[in-house]
Amino acid sequence: MASGGELINNKQVIFKNFVEGFPKESDMEVKTSSISLKVEEGSNAVVVKNLYLSCDPYMRNRMTQSDQETDDPEFIPFTPGSPLEGFGVAKVVDSGHPNYKKGDLVWGMVKWEEYNLMENPQLFKIHHADVPLSHYTGILGMPGITAWAGFYEVCSPKKGEKVYISAASGAVGQLVGQFAKLMGCYVVGSAGSKEKVDLLKNKFGFDDAFNYKEEHDLDAALKRCFPEGIDIYFENVGGKMLDAVLLNMRLRGRIAACGMISQYNLHQPEGVHNLMNIVGKRIRMEGLMAFDYFPQYAKFLDVVLPFVREKKVVYVKDIAEGIESAPAALVGLFSGRNVGKQVVAVAKE
Repeated sequence: MASGGELINNKQVIFKNFVEGFPKESDMEVKTSSISLKVEEGSNAVVVKNLYLSCDPYMRNRMTQSDQETDDPEFIPFTPGSPLEGFGVAKVVDSGHPNYKKGDLVWGMVKWEEYNLMENPQLFKIHHADVPLSHYTGILGMPGITAWAGFYEVCSPKKGEKVYISAASGAVGQLVGQFAKLMGCYVVGSAGSKEKVDLLKNKFGFDDAFNYKEEHDLDAALKRCFPEGIDIYFENVGGKMLDAVLLNMRLRGRIAACGMISQYNLHQPEGVHNLMNIVGKRIRMEGLMAFDYFPQYAKFLDVVLPFVREKKVVYVKDIAEGIESAPAALVGLFSGRNVGKQVVAVAKE
């Protein structure tokens, strides 16, 4: 609990009510409350100052009312009338917890507000501040772990294999493509604009890329890019894209199902018609959640941090300034408005 000390203003992004269809900025509102920056003596609470907030597609799932019980943080619905939650980078302002002290830099699940009282903090301490702190919303945070686990752990890649990534310029896809290139794979990605396609080929080093919005026949587009078929598909889109990919997978191909953004705003999800290919081609399709791999964070850093420091991997972020910009930044994910990883800069350290 927070106790004593001067109360200060605290801007929050409030979730107004459950959403059907595409989320709108009006589904959220920025309000000002007050908070004490001191924790109660003897408590395990911490107060943090949020520096960066991460906008991620999975947050759309939490905007939908659900009768299914879950303890998975990516699927627990938001509470109407309360701040949204998501991954963020923060600085500890006060602490009664033995694992955190004032001044510590941390990342993890935080509420969307300027200052956040956490009764039971479960945060990663940032020990490597020689890289941009905003990287911990992306390449060194949840999206980075997702890309690393999905590619290396789920897909078990081999040099020379043919890799396809949908939504490839996003927070996760841009990393998977670069990891695959470092391994010596042939890599193709799809995205939704010419700017993003150029980014894939010229910034991230993909072998080829295409704008799915300009392709009238996704099966034909994939056959053009992969005349011998696909060994690994990193799935971020679902729907018609997944159907087309199943037709083009090679024998014993692997699919890492990371997300299906084409389905999140549909009242009735689309069906998949080409699943029999999984049988005939002995395809292995496996879903993944970043939380499952958090215990391996140190192992992940051992691999990815050198890539960052040696500039073997680049990371593109789209940074919106100020907590007031957070609703528009989050909603923009679902129309493809962002270029790269969408981040909200709340405060300077």
